[in-house]
Amino acid sequence: MIILTDNAVNAVKTAMAQTSNGAEGLRIMVEAGGCAGFKYMMGLENAPRDGDVVIEQSGVKLFIDDRSQPLVSGMKVDFVTSLENSGFVFENPNAASKCACGKSFG
Repeated sequence: MIILTDNAVNAVKTAMAQTSNGAEGLRIMVEAGGCAGFKYMMGLENAPRDGDVVIEQSGVKLFIDDRSQPLVSGMKVDFVTSLENSGFVFENPNAASKCACGKSFG
């Protein structure tokens, strides 16, 4: 299960309200790449795909493909705003290491 903080929920809801493509949820997936071996990919989606697990939290649907599920299980996703930058932050208990950008892990 993935946990979204209140800030992350609000950020996703705001993004969904601003899109005109009828997005119903947020896809979180892991792909090979990045400086630490794997990288997080996120995007608004209209519907789940075959094999997806759908998790709903505070009115936000998360779509997670079967290959990414074991890599993100137990992960906490936050959205932070600071003077330097703003964006999603991942706290993943499955990550043995992560890079400085916070978007890649190993």
